[in-house]
Amino acid sequence: MSGVWVFDKKGVVRLITNPTKESFELKTTTTPHQGTATAPGARPRLLVYLPTNQVINSFSQLEQLLTELGWTRYNSNSHIVQFHRSETSTHLLSLPKNFSSFKHFHMYDIVIQNRSFFQVCDPTSYY
Repeated sequence: MSGVWVFDKKGVVRLITNPTKESFELKTTTTPHQGTATAPGARPRLLVYLPTNQVINSFSQLEQLLTELGWTRYNSNSHIVQFHRSETSTHLLSLPKNFSSFKHFHMYDIVIQNRSFFQVCDPTSYY
């Protein structure tokens, strides 16, 4: 029995054999804001910039804030964009160019490296 076990909204577990990206994406959202694609039954997350309490809804917003915080953009390949803190630093962020591919682990990576500036929130508790 290989595959991935997921819980639906009613708490019933089911097995997805040979999972694909499409089988995990949330096709319709019940919340009015933009979230990220998540597994069925999982809660979407929001990335919030704490100094202004602003929800990050686009890659251009995020890039502007990271640049203001001292991150420099690397010349990257066609699928990812990388930011580094300085030439001598080991801090590196690798993010997808397409904001719709932005996942919760990308958000947490940003939060870990910018603890006092970003937070990941549950949309139901934020609004």
